[in-house]
Amino acid sequence: MSMNITYTSIYKTSLPVLVSLLMEYLIGFTYTAYLGRVGETELAASAIAGTYYMIIYMIGFGFSIGAQILIAQCNGNRQYKEVGKILSQGILFLLIIAAMVILFSSIISPIILKSIIDSESVLQTVLQYLDWRIYGFFFSFTIIMFRAFYIGIIHTSALMLNSITMVAINIILNYILIFGALGIPAQGISGAAIASVISEAVAVIHFIIYTQKNINPCRYGFKKRITVDCTILKKILSISIWMMLQHGLVFGSWFVFFITIEHFGERSLAITNIVRNISSFLFLFVQAFASVVSSLVGNLIGEDKSNSILYVCKKVIFLCYITILPIIILFVLFPSYILRIYSDNAALVFEAIPTLKVMLTSYLIAVPTFVFFSVVSGIGHAVASLSIAFISLFIYIMYVEAIGHFSSSVPLLWTSEHVYFSCVFILSLYHIHHWRMNLYQSRQKINH
Repeated sequence: MSMNITYTSIYKTSLPVLVSLLMEYLIGFTYTAYLGRVGETELAASAIAGTYYMIIYMIGFGFSIGAQILIAQCNGNRQYKEVGKILSQGILFLLIIAAMVILFSSIISPIILKSIIDSESVLQTVLQYLDWRIYGFFFSFTIIMFRAFYIGIIHTSALMLNSITMVAINIILNYILIFGALGIPAQGISGAAIASVISEAVAVIHFIIYTQKNINPCRYGFKKRITVDCTILKKILSISIWMMLQHGLVFGSWFVFFITIEHFGERSLAITNIVRNISSFLFLFVQAFASVVSSLVGNLIGEDKSNSILYVCKKVIFLCYITILPIIILFVLFPSYILRIYSDNAALVFEAIPTLKVMLTSYLIAVPTFVFFSVVSGIGHAVASLSIAFISLFIYIMYVEAIGHFSSSVPLLWTSEHVYFSCVFILSLYHIHHWRMNLYQSRQKINH
């Protein structure tokens, strides 16, 4: 069935993804807001702990993006059995990776973190969080493969209820476990980690039940016994390995950023953690539209309609801007009200306002940047995508190190976002232009 690409159809496809991401954002938002009322050390530690966790998580996420691209292309070609194989092999592979991560993390993580974190209190708090959080990889890796499947087959409505269920459980458990309630003692930052693991486990169970009830198992070959299929894994990894490296690099650079800030003191790190969480809220809008672009591009290529790709990009960019700009304006006009959600420390809120405003302006560049960057991934050019990310991140890290060497200004350091987004935008457009030119020349040769 050929896709009907209109503003309405794009928005209907993007909305469940957006709601899904919004619900998941509430998990980070909740424990950050709660920990901001426990203490500055916990708030500062959650920034490093969360970023460290996300570096590993993003390796799995990168694998799922590569799988999503293949699922979209197979779906466009109506190769539904291949779609089912990609999902099952992807889950199996990521569960093996999760087991390896959990096995080695307890040994390696303390050594790595002790060598780069100055504050002993922050270090111990980070380790308390990770002691529990790493067990969530079994569930979070399974979740991202189900998400890749449903976005790839343009059945995004499946994501909404799953995320709502996960977040509702997480918010309740966060409160009970962080502060102590119902006879359970207060566990602080460890409670936040435990709440996340339990809620992710429930989300996996929900996905399994939903898939059994709503997806035809014969169509996708789900009834077959799942065994390791090296041919399928090799096919997924041919794209995913570059995505895994790319996403690991992105959050690795974020880790460098947080460590640079940590050297300025716990107050600077607490400010950055708050602003990062607000930035994550805005980014989920960009991510929702960009992830749909990647899937639409894959399906268009499967249907041999690559000429429609830029047409889709223009529509998505417009929709993303009209969604995100009112929120940015609201945050600029009432910054203290937004920041007070995360902390009741008046001095911390006041000092965070300039950093917040710098971060907000970066999203004027981020919208088209990630739409076009998703096209590079969606057309299957994973090596080019990695190259763009690597060059941009190299410039980003050099910029952060240079600013961090000469200044301790947190707002100034946050201008690194503008530098990174600008580099990705320019390089993505350059690559898409050359790809379209090569495609046009190839078709001209065939016609002649």
